[in-house]
Amino acid sequence: MPFDPAGLKYDANGLIPAIAQDHATGEVLMMAWMNAESLKRTLETGQVTYWSRSRQGFWAKGETSGHVQRLVELRVDCDRDCLLMQVDQIGPACHTNRRSCFYTAIRDGQEVVTSDPIA
Repeated sequence: MPFDPAGLKYDANGLIPAIAQDHATGEVLMMAWMNAESLKRTLETGQVTYWSRSRQGFWAKGETSGHVQRLVELRVDCDRDCLLMQVDQIGPACHTNRRSCFYTAIRDGQEVVTSDPIA
């Protein structure tokens, strides 16, 4: 069956959450937002492109940092309201220069930083 992005469930702003996961390790790297056009660009080019809510514009991951995400496989969840992008991540995924944006764990009621920035 052909994929039709119009069949996804976007929020009131036309956005859908997109989770980036390292295709080789399964590590969750980050979460960002996409709209129909950023999804189209991602599928056409293979370079993951998000919609930046703060900048109100397209954000091709790595366009300024060089920390590019190449799409390996796109998955849609059962409710069609969230995307999982299995990617090849070049460099850190997080703007803090860490491999993953999920570097803070809650342990015994305390926040614990689990990874340092990549040198």
